[in-house]
Amino acid sequence: MSGIEERARKAREKKALYGTDVDLDTYESEAKPQSIVERAEDLPDDVKKAALDVGVKLDSESSGAYVQMDQTPVVAKSNYEGVEIMDMASALKKYDFLQDYWWKLVAPDADKYTADVARAPPAGYFIRAKKGMKTVFPIKSCLYLGSSNLNQRVHNVIIAEEGSELHVITGCTTPAHVQRGLHAGVSEFYIQKDARVSFTMVHSWGKEVEVRPRTGITIAEGGSLSNNYILLRPVKTLQTFPTATLAGRGAVASFNTVIYSSMGNIDVGSNVNLDAPDTSAESISRVVSVGGDVIARGRMTGRVPGARAHLECVGLLLSDKGRIYSIPELDGQSRDLDMSHEAAVGRISEEELEYLMSRGLSSEQATSVIVRGFLDVEIKGLPEELKKEIKDITKREDLKGS
Repeated sequence: MSGIEERARKAREKKALYGTDVDLDTYESEAKPQSIVERAEDLPDDVKKAALDVGVKLDSESSGAYVQMDQTPVVAKSNYEGVEIMDMASALKKYDFLQDYWWKLVAPDADKYTADVARAPPAGYFIRAKKGMKTVFPIKSCLYLGSSNLNQRVHNVIIAEEGSELHVITGCTTPAHVQRGLHAGVSEFYIQKDARVSFTMVHSWGKEVEVRPRTGITIAEGGSLSNNYILLRPVKTLQTFPTATLAGRGAVASFNTVIYSSMGNIDVGSNVNLDAPDTSAESISRVVSVGGDVIARGRMTGRVPGARAHLECVGLLLSDKGRIYSIPELDGQSRDLDMSHEAAVGRISEEELEYLMSRGLSSEQATSVIVRGFLDVEIKGLPEELKKEIKDITKREDLKGS
């Protein structure tokens, strides 16, 4: 094989692994303004239904709510004095100190998508748990792409001040009539000393929607993050690789990913830098593919003695139309590290299928039961209400082999 042919082969492989580039010029950058409402309960029924489909029940049992329709923040409301929820444009006008957080963990020139978000007027949410505030109910957020062919650009900032506890569930979704669109979201998380954050994101997009989240996270001494990502419905392309830096002694990060792929090109993972003593990180992925390409990545970099890290990616490939590509990376740069990884891709056990079918289930029903059990990842540190909502999302879906 000639040098030119070899370069062409590598280019084809790279395209297959990383997905095709998105032409931003083919999407509308201006969105029609939406009507602002006083309470999330006053939103149109179709918006509330779309939010509910991604686990966001917009009711009074929450610490607050943020809803953005296209580029308009239509609801930004906190139910507790110690929790602040604002749209990003208003927060930047109100607080000069936000300039110390704005574009500090994600560079505006990181790629074409971050650059495009940086050029757009600020949109997205600002959430702050004040010092010592411990929320019981989660903050509920919905980013709703309701217009066809729109480039929805979002920049979020979350600050958990010292000793606070914050739970957030965000549903990103489109209604049935919107099939084509682009969502580019930048998120920056600042978890201060001894603060705890759980952040759950559920995506439900149209079959021609392309999604580019870009996320940076820093965790101070004694702080912890449980980051959970769920995708159970079709998407055209998705690329996300959040980077967390464990900057203080004893900081902890946990990433849990649940993917059910039936089409498209999905590239997901997490990148954790363990930069302080006694830090620990875990990344667990469960992937089921009945179609489309899924890349499940994980990278852990241990730079100080005593850091502990574990990567785990397990996939079920239920169709010849699908592909699962697992890329675990461990980078040890100091002595006395404890870093490990486990990766496996396979099929459903014939013994499991036969057992369930002997109990009266059809082959399709048995497969669905096994897939649901496989995707039921135990997520630690969540309120019981939020655990139940996550389980309910999986139960509502029609998960089966092809």
